[in-house]
Amino acid sequence: MRRADFQSRFISYVVSILFLVSVSFVSASAQGMQNNHAQKKWVPKKINKCIELLKSGQPIYYAAAYGGYEEGVKMAKTWADYIMYDMENHPLDISKLHAFMQGLVDGGPTPSGHRTPAVIVCLPTYGLDSASMRANVWMFQQVLDQGVHGIELCHARDPKAIKVFVQACRYPIHKQAIDNLGEGLRGWGSQKFAAYVWGINPDEYFKKADVWPLNPNGELMLGVKIEDRHALKNVDKNLQTPGICFAEWGPRDMGLSYGLVGGQANPPFPKILREAGQKVLKACKKYHIFFLDNVTPQNVIQRIKEGVMIGAGRIEKAAEIGREFTKRKMPWK
Repeated sequence: MRRADFQSRFISYVVSILFLVSVSFVSASAQGMQNNHAQKKWVPKKINKCIELLKSGQPIYYAAAYGGYEEGVKMAKTWADYIMYDMENHPLDISKLHAFMQGLVDGGPTPSGHRTPAVIVCLPTYGLDSASMRANVWMFQQVLDQGVHGIELCHARDPKAIKVFVQACRYPIHKQAIDNLGEGLRGWGSQKFAAYVWGINPDEYFKKADVWPLNPNGELMLGVKIEDRHALKNVDKNLQTPGICFAEWGPRDMGLSYGLVGGQANPPFPKILREAGQKVLKACKKYHIFFLDNVTPQNVIQRIKEGVMIGAGRIEKAAEIGREFTKRKMPWK
């Protein structure tokens, strides 16, 4: 065989091999993309994705917001499981919240396929006593009417106030624990926009808009902040209130309650604050309440092992590490 013919055949052979390798690589890549897509596909089982996660034993993580329509669109696909909408320390603007919820709908769905992330609102009313709670029932009503998925009560000191809080967030058709809480106070007309946000009809909203886990079919999460020494004194009574889903101890406000300001209430905490946090955690475990506390990339695994089920701190990297550690299956990006 002439040298030129040999070289020509050799080059053809090499080209053929390279072609086959490239085809196999493209095919494998396509298959991998299909597998990844299949892994990421998720069919929501609940409207409130946080309840779906907590029911399966998965911790949840939140981001914070206070804005209108544009911010809602922007946060519709957030890395977080829920959005803490802060109207405790910002102006109480229900119209802005309404626009925010519309933005979430228009910008959605979430990476997990839920219509919106869960939204839990903090309000500028405190759980000091039952009389002040009754005077501020309108706040809970107005916020829930916008289609949010929960409310967190600040400075939850008095168990009687907490009962009114739960009562105000329920419809009278729901009967669990009404001998303790009293009949729900929400009324007709509150269901219309909220049902739209949830993507269900108004009759379904009446059935689903109740407190979980007291009502296993509920989609609302109510939380309490045991964030001062007065609330801490009543922590056992407070967390026995039917309808409460989660609790936190609020180190900064707890610190202020004990006369600590600024850096004095930052980690590493003084003994009095460490003990306060441990007392709330112990009570949460005793009464089967989900515990909320700060997590960082450095401590999130340890905090989960200790019992933190709601990771505060608003650090996406901490959530990433926590989700990998707990082998979470529901997509978040």
